Amino acid sequence: MEGRSAKAKKKRKKWVKIIGVFSLLLLVAVGAYGYSVYKALTDTVDTMHEPIEREVSEKRVEDLTLKDKEPFSVLMLGVDEREGDRGRSDTMIVLTVNPTLQSVKMLSIPRDTRTEIIGRGTEDKINHAYAFGGVKMSMDTVENFLDIPIDFYLQVNMEGFEDIVDAVGGVTVDNDLDFTIEGVHFPKKEITLDGEKALLYTRMRYEDPRGDFGRQLRQRQIIEAVIKEGASLSSLTNYKNIFNALGENIRTNLTFNEMIDIQKNYKDAAKEMEQLTITGEGTRIHSIYYLIVSDEEKETIQKALKEHLEIVESKKNP
Repeated sequence: MEGRSAKAKKKRKKWVKIIGVFSLLLLVAVGAYGYSVYKALTDTVDTMHEPIEREVSEKRVEDLTLKDKEPFSVLMLGVDEREGDRGRSDTMIVLTVNPTLQSVKMLSIPRDTRTEIIGRGTEDKINHAYAFGGVKMSMDTVENFLDIPIDFYLQVNMEGFEDIVDAVGGVTVDNDLDFTIEGVHFPKKEITLDGEKALLYTRMRYEDPRGDFGRQLRQRQIIEAVIKEGASLSSLTNYKNIFNALGENIRTNLTFNEMIDIQKNYKDAAKEMEQLTITGEGTRIHSIYYLIVSDEEKETIQKALKEHLEIVESKKNP
């Protein structure tokens, strides 16, 4: 009996050692994988980071401090870059984020909106600001148009957006309009799209009775779907392709530490997202189509965004 007991103890010790070694190897592997992901992430953010030489907005009384959970704004620019040309910002979306109210307001600005182009001294389509003066002129022009501070920007190369969608394995959206564009049919139902079809899906607007509003709705669907797929566990094994696609096609003035602060202090704000729209009257000036937004409409939008950013009054120069 004693002999059997001794053998059993030796056997248990052997298995304890095997399990211990296996666990150690697993921890090392997970640690190495975690470091690999972290390193790839920081490298990607470094590639994406592109600061703008721009003074702090006069519309802010004090500098923005993300660690204090202050509301902030982001201008998202979807840019159609062309060879030998700076391109134009076909998509302009302003996000205001309020962690106290746990909400985000998303305003899509129609690209044909006629307004003053700050730094050029002329009135033109708001999306031309990017062609004239890049991100800085776009931020200054949108800031003036909405009378709120624009703190950060996120520029997406729409041609490269295909790579981002493909990197997350495609996206699924609920299409509410049956249409065909460039020979590709998009039925009215839940559909799964690869990168090429997702780009076509976001660009169609002439067959949509809602015009730019319908196009903006489809853009938001794709953006939300990409975020959802990118955050899924299945994407972890494909992180290199995802990070490569992001690094090649996105530019922002957000630093890595600012992104960490936002993730830490503002993640609950995404619980409620409200879509705002700008209405106006279409007209032609010298045979060029513009959307004319009334002062009353601008004041309504400005008031909603200022309240969300907790701005008491405008700081416009007299």
